[in-house]
Amino acid sequence: MTVKLPGLPTRLPMLPVKVGSAARTLLFDRNMPAQATPEPNRRRIWEIGGNFHCSIIGTCLTTAELRQILVKMQLAEAHKGSDHELHGQAVLLAGRRDHASKLLQKALDRRHRSAIDQFGKARNVEDLRNLWTGAVQRADIPGAYWAVLTHPLATEDLVRRVFGEVHMLSHLVGAANRADIRRLRELELETAALQDKVARQQRQLRDAVVSRDATIANLTEALSKAIASRSLGSTAIDGPGESERETTARLVGELRTRVASQTARCQEVQRRLQRLKAELDLERKQRHSLERRECELRDELESAERSLVRQVPEGQPSSDRSIDLAGVTILYVGGRSHNVVQLRMLSEEYGAAFLHHDGGIDDRSGLLASQVAQADLVYFPVDCVSHNAVAVVKRMARQLGKPYVALRSSGLTSFVSALRRHASARTGNSPNCLQSHR
Repeated sequence: MTVKLPGLPTRLPMLPVKVGSAARTLLFDRNMPAQATPEPNRRRIWEIGGNFHCSIIGTCLTTAELRQILVKMQLAEAHKGSDHELHGQAVLLAGRRDHASKLLQKALDRRHRSAIDQFGKARNVEDLRNLWTGAVQRADIPGAYWAVLTHPLATEDLVRRVFGEVHMLSHLVGAANRADIRRLRELELETAALQDKVARQQRQLRDAVVSRDATIANLTEALSKAIASRSLGSTAIDGPGESERETTARLVGELRTRVASQTARCQEVQRRLQRLKAELDLERKQRHSLERRECELRDELESAERSLVRQVPEGQPSSDRSIDLAGVTILYVGGRSHNVVQLRMLSEEYGAAFLHHDGGIDDRSGLLASQVAQADLVYFPVDCVSHNAVAVVKRMARQLGKPYVALRSSGLTSFVSALRRHASARTGNSPNCLQSHR
């Protein structure tokens, strides 16, 4: 079976794509008749197959923008609905040719106007493919995705490729940090349990001290009474009797034994308290380390989201493009060879010069030390660099007064996050939880 796509000169076969256990067909919808618009050659969202709507809404609009659009549509659940509920509602509305889908179309066109204009210059499918490839390398996905899907020259092969890359990218972003965040949640629960245990021990210690003080007071009172009784007996009789002395000695011995027992018990409780405090201090240090790691992960996710979903109001540059690293020379030591091209492109996009040393293979005498001397800032990923290279970087950086940063991983998000932090630090807006190490 073949279906002619609106705006395409050829007839293309249906594209089956497996989603879960069911096979769905990715097609542009021909059931909606063409309608005169200011841009008649571009497809509208209600003319695109429903299998695309989920990826379009999730990739090309932020949750805040989507909520504003649904509020403007006067939907009852727009103010209090969850992000997932609003996403599902928008996916349903996108397939209808009515006021709601027109508002979605208008918001997407306004938000990605620059990408639409750029892709509008394409004269053939090869131009479109090259523009998409460049957008992926720049991590400028949302606008390019919308521009390709609505472009009249987009073929099914190109749509298949674009849809597949966006689909897999959503999996990679989530899987990269899932294990670390789960471990952080587990340690938070352990810390809360330890804090409860320390609180119980403190209450027990307080109760023991109160009980000890009360016992000592009672024994002191009893001893005072015994001494007073002995004094009275001595006045009436010439000297105390043998039984009185034995009673007093026994009472004093019991008092000393009980006082010694309570003292030993108090000392044991104090030792336990000190030990628990030491464990709590260690747990707090671990929690602070994990909070810092969580902050780094959130910053990396924010960097990835800013790369995937750039919010560019009309007439203003994007927040990422406003970051200025002009005049800065960056040295990246180690990492994976297939990421070097992307690392260089990201650095140059912010205006920085990029140097690279593989951190283990290229050990020519003086090469790494010379590159450290040329750089203004040195990065190295702790998961993919040799110990010798790290030792050279730290020694030379300290001698020359150059800052160096140990990245959490060799992934692109860690590098982008570090660039943003350095650029923010130059303007005095560096996050408190993330600071470079010298």
